[in-house]
Amino acid sequence: MTSTFPFKIAAAQNPAEPTRQFAILADVAGLDAYYHLFEDYGFGGDGASWREHIETIIEEFRPDLLEHLEFDEDRDTFLVYADSPAAARDFMALVLPYFGDLGKLKKYFSQTDPDDFFA
Repeated sequence: MTSTFPFKIAAAQNPAEPTRQFAILADVAGLDAYYHLFEDYGFGGDGASWREHIETIIEEFRPDLLEHLEFDEDRDTFLVYADSPAAARDFMALVLPYFGDLGKLKKYFSQTDPDDFFA
């Protein structure tokens, strides 16, 4: 099985909710190396900051996927719900190449402008 680190994927707790079939989360409070990398490039590193960058990546490559995702992050956790197995798979295919490798995330950050982001 392929690693999904730093994300965990699970069936949502309330499968009767059609927009929340799968939960994809990252405990950002426990990922010090990520936090420091975000901070080194002028970003917050909390759940809201993760959301901003992840939404930017998705908007660039597959904006239609955003219709199948519901973000619900907080300070210590990045959380997004996917409405189908395909949406969860597509999310991971787009985001994991950046967030699954600190070197690639560093390269991505080096090409961004902190003034374009709020968190």
